[in-house]
Amino acid sequence: MCCESKRRFLLLYATQKGQAKAVAEEIWQQAGAHGLEADMHCISEMDKYNLETEEDPVVIVISTTGTGDPPDTARKFVKKIQDKTLPPDHFAHLQYGLLGLGDSEYMFFCNGGRTVDRRLQELGAQHFYDTGLADDSVGLELVVDPWIDGLWLALKKALQLQKEKEGMNNSVDAVSSSLSTALHAVHELNLSSEVQNLKLEDEGARGSDLLSQKLDDINLVAPARDTEPSLVHSVLPLSQSALNIPALPPEYIEVQFQESEGKNPHLSSLISEASTFEVPVTKAVQLTREDAIKTSLLLELDISDTAFEYQPGDAFCVICPNNISEVEELLHILGLSEKGDDFVCVKVKQGTKKKGASRPQHIPERSTLKFILIWCLEIRAIPKKAFLRALVECTSDAGEKRRLQELCSRQGASDYTRFIRDSNVCLLDLLHAFPSCKPSLSLLIEHLPKLQARSYSVSSSNLYQPGRLSFVFNVVEFPAGPSRPFSREGVCTGWLAELIAPLLHPSKNTLDTKGESSPTEKISIFPRPNNAFHLPADPSVPFIMVGPGTGISPFIGFLQHRQKLREQHPDWEFGETWLFFGCRHQDRDYLFKQLRCFLENGTLTHLKVCFSRDSSTAEVAPPKYVQDVLRLCAKEVARVLLKDRGYFYICGDKKHMADDVSDAVVDILSVEMEADKLEAMKTLAVLREAKRYLQDVWS
Repeated sequence: MCCESKRRFLLLYATQKGQAKAVAEEIWQQAGAHGLEADMHCISEMDKYNLETEEDPVVIVISTTGTGDPPDTARKFVKKIQDKTLPPDHFAHLQYGLLGLGDSEYMFFCNGGRTVDRRLQELGAQHFYDTGLADDSVGLELVVDPWIDGLWLALKKALQLQKEKEGMNNSVDAVSSSLSTALHAVHELNLSSEVQNLKLEDEGARGSDLLSQKLDDINLVAPARDTEPSLVHSVLPLSQSALNIPALPPEYIEVQFQESEGKNPHLSSLISEASTFEVPVTKAVQLTREDAIKTSLLLELDISDTAFEYQPGDAFCVICPNNISEVEELLHILGLSEKGDDFVCVKVKQGTKKKGASRPQHIPERSTLKFILIWCLEIRAIPKKAFLRALVECTSDAGEKRRLQELCSRQGASDYTRFIRDSNVCLLDLLHAFPSCKPSLSLLIEHLPKLQARSYSVSSSNLYQPGRLSFVFNVVEFPAGPSRPFSREGVCTGWLAELIAPLLHPSKNTLDTKGESSPTEKISIFPRPNNAFHLPADPSVPFIMVGPGTGISPFIGFLQHRQKLREQHPDWEFGETWLFFGCRHQDRDYLFKQLRCFLENGTLTHLKVCFSRDSSTAEVAPPKYVQDVLRLCAKEVARVLLKDRGYFYICGDKKHMADDVSDAVVDILSVEMEADKLEAMKTLAVLREAKRYLQDVWS
């Protein structure tokens, strides 16, 4: 192996929605500037690398999906390394560093990365660099950026030690010199805030991971008098700081307009996860009153002519388009209004510097421009810093250019979080805020992620209603704000609400209406089975359900299924069932008042409801939230979980409900077990591990 190849390291990524791949590409781009070569592959491409014989350091970037699972692209890899016949020294030769991406809003934070990390350690692999765990709920870059910064010294040290072990003493001096130089550079960086000044127009900046500027480099417009920062305006010290901004990502996509006619691809070709089914919407009911704060809708789909199968507790995905008016607005800004129906051919740009460049799998090679913008690209995605960096090059106004540089710089990290990430800003918002920014279509294809199908919990039982699938959702609303001049509805929920408007029956707040209509509208769906969130296999086992608001959705399916089983098997023993439901107002958003029917026929043993916004004249105010009602039933909850070995299910909003419910359960266990809080938390952890405390939550 030649000397140059010893400066190689293996870079693997496992991604679900593209974030881990983007981070890996950033590492690959920066490697060259540090005299290293990253051999980058998706972790699923096991024919292109071999960890059993890998001698160079390995860097792994891996995300987490679902309820703590590794991404789909890592499933085969994880299954392979979890082979119990592998000896404990199987990877004793391997040295690696791992960066996990996750979201602490969910229970099993970074569990995809933790699973791989733990198993590699069990098989004898050694860290050459500490594991990093980045949190998408506060901003991945808060961990990702410093982790990458420290990676280069760790890699060079690992390569140096590797050469020493191999006895290649003639190479040690060169690597030691490189390490010494790097350490000296870091020392200098810490001592001085002045760094090399590079002009944006300098071609060399494209390959650099550091671009610093003084204000003299840009003819800034006169500073605004505002004392508060905003999306388009910064204040001291950021407005006069030298900036460290990301390297300019290499262009790699070319779009050619064609005059010939043709047909757009079928939507099923956009989905690789599972078989898709186009099914009619047969029923739509508005479950909330017009004056409710949120609009909740129930849709029923006819799946009788398909092979679609599900169990109560499962989820499924809806393939949805972007808002048509937003797409047309984007076309107008890009100056392509007249070309929306023209066919385009998307290819990799010849001579691109991007390693392993290929046309994104979610982009058809040939389709109309509108098809790409409507069905393929997530135009509502929050722009990442690499995208902002690329948009700088498309912006002509000096002040706007500077502000975009600030927002993607390390110095502007807090502004990025506040005005872009937390404000849920999308590409259209940026183009309105920075009108001199005129990106190319190829740039959008390079940087906008795949338009993801939206997941919903099933709210029915195929045993109770054969050939039917129901689901419930709130129409999501994003109000206007300083960074977004217009209010918007959720991509999928807004589209569904508009689609089924003709089906909505005037009678509200009941599922017993005859809101049937001829099946005219169809939607495309595919299954997403839930491996754990199902009824207990033994019907005699009791269980507790906690589902305020639309979190009640899967429990309707549970109860329908249980009712049918009771009818079909009168000789079976059935455990008791508890349901804790809450909403704001009893008369406005009590979604399923027919819950009383389940109570009356014995399917539901205990129904506990609460209404957080209703006023009360009672001497003792009733409980407002489900966690409060749980505490009132502490002895029964503890009995079901501890003595009767029952199950506990939670569905709904994580941040404002599921965590509070979890805290309430810990308090209940602590009191009823007469144990301290730590012991109660351990008991809850055991319940989670045994799959008896289960969550289906969203942030």
